[in-house]
Amino acid sequence: MKLSTENLLLLSELALSVAEQAAEKIAETSPESLEVECKAGAVSRASEVVSQLDRDVEGLILEGLSGSIDDYDLGVLAEESEDSQARFEKSYFWCVDPLDGTLPFLEGKPGYAVSIALIDREGTPWIGVGVDPRRGDKFRGVRGAGVQLNGRDFSGEAGNEKLAVLTDRSMAKHPLFQSCLEALAPTQIFPPAGAVMNVLNMLREAPACYFKFPKPELGGGSIWDYAATACICTEAGGVVTDLFGDPLDLNRKDSTFMNHRGFVYATDPELHARVRGEVEKIWTGASGE
Repeated sequence: MKLSTENLLLLSELALSVAEQAAEKIAETSPESLEVECKAGAVSRASEVVSQLDRDVEGLILEGLSGSIDDYDLGVLAEESEDSQARFEKSYFWCVDPLDGTLPFLEGKPGYAVSIALIDREGTPWIGVGVDPRRGDKFRGVRGAGVQLNGRDFSGEAGNEKLAVLTDRSMAKHPLFQSCLEALAPTQIFPPAGAVMNVLNMLREAPACYFKFPKPELGGGSIWDYAATACICTEAGGVVTDLFGDPLDLNRKDSTFMNHRGFVYATDPELHARVRGEVEKIWTGASGE
C-alpha cells in the first residue's frame, strides 16, 4: 500500500495533534514528582534514565494514533515498548519517542522534545513531527510537501557569521570533538541537548550542523531519536546521512541502534559535504578505518 499525499497530510496533522497533547502533559509535570529508573545496558546517564512520565506519554501517543494504525494497517516502533517487528511486515510504521531528552527534563533544563515519525518498510521517513514542550514550538515535515513551524511554512535561512555546532554531552566530551571544531572554524557551540532538540535548534541557527562519530557499543542513538528529524531536516532544505555519506537506515533489521555508523546533519548540501568530509577524515585518521 502506498499512501497518497492527501493521506500523508492527514496523518501528519494527526501526529502533530497527538504530539501537542503529549507536550502539554510533559509541560504540566514537575520533574521533582517523578521517580527515576535506570535502563539496563545503557552506556551514559542520558541514555540510562527513564521515568513513569516517559511511559505515560507514550501510552497517550499510542492511544491517539490507534485509529490510524487500524485504518491504514500501520506498524509501531516506540522507545518504551517492546519491538513487535511489525515494522518489517507493514508498508509503513509509526516511530515514537515520547520524551527525547529525559535527562535535561529531569534537571529542569531545555533540550527535550516529543517526536513522532512515519517511516516506510525501506527505512524512508515520510512524516516528521517534533514539539518542544518548553517553548511550545511545533515542527511538522511531510516528504515532498516541506516543513511548517507553528503552522507557517519554514525553511532555514543563513543568518549567523559563524557555523553553529549542535552536540550532546557524550560528543562534547569526545577526545576528537575539539579537532572537528578546529577543522570547521570559526564555530559557535550550543549547549548540549537531546537528539531531537539538537536538530530543531540547528534548523533555526543556519548555517549549522550536528554530528556524531560511530560507536560500537549499544546505548543511546536509536531509530526513534532520528526518524522524525531526518524528515524535517531534509524537507527544510538540509541534508542528513551517516558519517560515510549513506542514508540513515531507519528500519535497521538487526537492531534499533543507529550510532554504529555515526551521522551528520547540516542545514544545506554544501555545508553537509564540508562537515562530513572533515569529520570523516578526523575519524578515519584516528581509528585507522
